[in-house]
Amino acid sequence: MKGICILGATGSIGVSTLDVVARHPEHYKVIALTANTNIDALYGQCLAHRPEFAVVVDEGKAQEFEEKLKSSPISGLQILSGVKALEYVATLGQVDSVMAAIVGAAGLLPSLAAAKAGKTVLLANKEALVMSGDIFMQAVTESGAQLLPIDSEHNAIFQCMPAGYKTGMQAKQVRRILLTASGGPFRQTPLEQLASVTPAQAVAHPNWDMGKKISVDSATMMNKGLEMIEACLLFNMEPEQIQIVIHPQSVIHSMVDYVDGTVLAQMGNPDMRIPIAYSLAWPERFDSGAQPLDIFAIARMDFEAPDLERFPCLRLAYEAINTGGTLPTLLNAANEIAVDAFLNGQIRFTDIPVIIERCMQAFEVKPADSLAVILETDQQARMASKQIAAGLKR
Repeated sequence: MKGICILGATGSIGVSTLDVVARHPEHYKVIALTANTNIDALYGQCLAHRPEFAVVVDEGKAQEFEEKLKSSPISGLQILSGVKALEYVATLGQVDSVMAAIVGAAGLLPSLAAAKAGKTVLLANKEALVMSGDIFMQAVTESGAQLLPIDSEHNAIFQCMPAGYKTGMQAKQVRRILLTASGGPFRQTPLEQLASVTPAQAVAHPNWDMGKKISVDSATMMNKGLEMIEACLLFNMEPEQIQIVIHPQSVIHSMVDYVDGTVLAQMGNPDMRIPIAYSLAWPERFDSGAQPLDIFAIARMDFEAPDLERFPCLRLAYEAINTGGTLPTLLNAANEIAVDAFLNGQIRFTDIPVIIERCMQAFEVKPADSLAVILETDQQARMASKQIAAGLKR
């Protein structure tokens, strides 16, 4: 029986994780659940899974949550609030595994704390790794933590790696990684129409059910840019060894090309419970609740190279990882601000890469050799990106 802490329990990954955990009560006990402001969903989860701890980051909402519990059958639940509480529950002695599913830079510190504490970190937060890069991987190595990727693509790559492979290692027999992408909802939209697409259109992903921020990242393909950077770090590969392949059906989740000409692909329905279940059961397997893949219903699979004119965010991501230092941190921070501005109707869809590129050009790139430098860069980039966004006319 392993104890699990789910950071970001009320998001899509958190909900899927609890679905899988509930199928295997003999293997996992829920120790802690965290949410930012969604106390109604958190309450339902606490009622169903009876954790020992619940964290509501927003302190005002935490007080509301406490009031809500007074008239409930839930007893013995310790309620914590604030950002520091996330790090506290991620490092509890009774916690063996931490699902790091908080979206964006907010997930960095608790994910890093879990890694430093030697936990099994189930990493669904790609931004944390993009921001902190070598610092995060060094923490994993020094503490003896196990880092298992949850993104469907990185989980697929991990499954296709040689037996006994551990993230951060260099698999010498591997020639390259083929990182698949659906291409999002605008893969075939005429370029002149992209400026007028709405947030509702951008979050309507053709294959996956994801949160708004990640859905917009998929539409711009910044999601794939961040995943490319993450793949370089997780699998100790150079950027030129990561080939992005648009695969609209989202059946092959990624491939690994070996030096002997063998290409191994991991396939399955687009259901996040599959990589979650794989990581929870690793190195074994158990039922995820996902439907078996009907290869006859799929009938065909298509592949194409990404168009960098259509997806300029990909170009920016390659520039960031090739330059290194604090540039990936700048890229990530600017993207988060730009996506938020788009979702709030403040900028056009096509302004997202404009803001990111201007922010990347506005700062001197420094060595990302300390957490303090990374956090300072993140904050400066956010302020600069907000100013850039404000200067763009909708």
